[in-house]
Amino acid sequence: MGVQEEQTWSILAHLSVLVMPFGALVIWLIFKDRSEKVRFHSLQALWYQLAWIAIFIAFFFISFILSFVLIGFFMFFLLPVLPFVPVVHGCYAAYQVSQGVEYRYPLVADWIEGPRDVV
Repeated sequence: MGVQEEQTWSILAHLSVLVMPFGALVIWLIFKDRSEKVRFHSLQALWYQLAWIAIFIAFFFISFILSFVLIGFFMFFLLPVLPFVPVVHGCYAAYQVSQGVEYRYPLVADWIEGPRDVV
């Protein structure tokens, strides 16, 4: 796989947050054995998107429960804004990759690579 093709598929993995949350999974399944770079970026984007789905669900339930004591009612105002956070961050990651930067999501990239041996 050529460098330009690796970069294109890595960008598309990050931009998959705009279309569907599992677009990165499809890219990972297709290219995981062909390119280490595409494998890393698609897996990183997938786990980042899954983490945000979990955050949305948790935020909704906490807001719902707290709304019974009126505190959580104000949290519902954030619900329409919250989905834009991973979309903007995913677009930023795609932009960074398009510029040749090996972008890494905070915490997610380190978790994917696993523990490192310190010499």
